[in-house]
Amino acid sequence: MAEEQNPTPVMTPEENATAQFQIQKIYTKDVSFELPNAPQVFQEQGQADVKMSLAQRVEDLGEGVHEVVLTVTVTATVDEKTAYLAEVAQAGIFMMSGFNEQASHAVINTMCPNTLFPYARQLISTLVGEGGFPPLVLQPVNFDQLYAQRMQQMMEEQNSGAASPGNGEAGATEFPTND
Repeated sequence: MAEEQNPTPVMTPEENATAQFQIQKIYTKDVSFELPNAPQVFQEQGQADVKMSLAQRVEDLGEGVHEVVLTVTVTATVDEKTAYLAEVAQAGIFMMSGFNEQASHAVINTMCPNTLFPYARQLISTLVGEGGFPPLVLQPVNFDQLYAQRMQQMMEEQNSGAASPGNGEAGATEFPTND
């Protein structure tokens, strides 16, 4: 495994002292809950297979202000039939200043989704419960680790000659859940 001996710091101490990160607004941008096979799904026997996927979109609003939208989609299936599909687009407006480009990219892809995910998780839990299903507790997501893995993958793709977009968007990631 090739590792850099002296990795470049994301921010110098001088940059860190002047850096600011502020949450200006947190809001739910879109919510969807579907029961495509109701009422028959409530008569099905067996454990539901629940999967969660994440996607992130970032829009530059100007002057260091960004809208970050974290979309969390949870799909539960029983015997290959969809029991429910819950999707929440949780958004926030974040102000950042004093960060270099690399640090800004890291903040957008780690701190912002870390801030938004608990709101989306709570709303999905409420939707699933009110939809007539047992409580669903989504486990925390380590966005720092996901970001590091994505950056490593992009570096490997660049080294192998494959082009990869560097637009500041996290993309989509799928997770099986334990519920």
